Amino acid sequence: MKKYYALILGSSSGFGKAIALALAKDGVNILGVHLDRATTMPDVEQLISDIRSFGAEAHFFNANAADDKNRADIIQKIEKILSDNKDSTIRILVHSLAFGTLKPFISENTAEEINQKQIEMTLNVMANSLIYWTQDIINKKLMVRGGKIYGMTSSGGQRQIEFYGAVSAAKACLESYIRQLAMELGSMGISANSIRAGVTDTPALSKIPKSENIIANAIQRNPVHRLTKPEEVAAFIVDNYKQDSHWMTGNIVNLDGGESVVEL
Repeated sequence: MKKYYALILGSSSGFGKAIALALAKDGVNILGVHLDRATTMPDVEQLISDIRSFGAEAHFFNANAADDKNRADIIQKIEKILSDNKDSTIRILVHSLAFGTLKPFISENTAEEINQKQIEMTLNVMANSLIYWTQDIINKKLMVRGGKIYGMTSSGGQRQIEFYGAVSAAKACLESYIRQLAMELGSMGISANSIRAGVTDTPALSKIPKSENIIANAIQRNPVHRLTKPEEVAAFIVDNYKQDSHWMTGNIVNLDGGESVVEL
């Protein structure tokens, strides 16, 4: 019986964590790439234990996913894992890396302005890395027909808020990359879609200055008057990855309870 694996970039918290748990419960083995310090490693160990309690494999790699050497090392280890399991394949690739610089482009105090290194780091982690990981798994035939690629975007890809300029650019870039992958991978039967969740209470959100205003605005606009839950995004992916839905590709899928269609 073919064994499915999910490669989740940014797997230890927020959307990545919820997706890992939901897929594991559905019988998918998890390959998780995360970056955690010693203080948060107990949470990662608990996540691994929870995944395994569902009978799924959990292979986690604590490393910077945007580093070329780290990626090469992890891909090599993944090749070995899949080679030990005949007919196994990466069915799902989730890009959920949320690490970027939150600074203004222009400030009266120029020392507070975002610099070139910070902009390039933000784009590399939150957008460019999707291409490099996809190239590796496709070129090494770790993902075949029926594979599904999901990039986690946000409304910030089309709207601007204070301090969010570089991250907004990265989200817009990620959406463009997903469209390009949809075009180039379509003939292989591999789909690529962006997932645009509503405002969700994740560690990444808490790092945005004045995030309480973002939360209040989302609750007011959302028809259900609450935030999106990571588990609701995970439920969509669990439903979608099993379907012969490669014709649905190159899209931005709104998972927000109608939040994005309401204007105050």
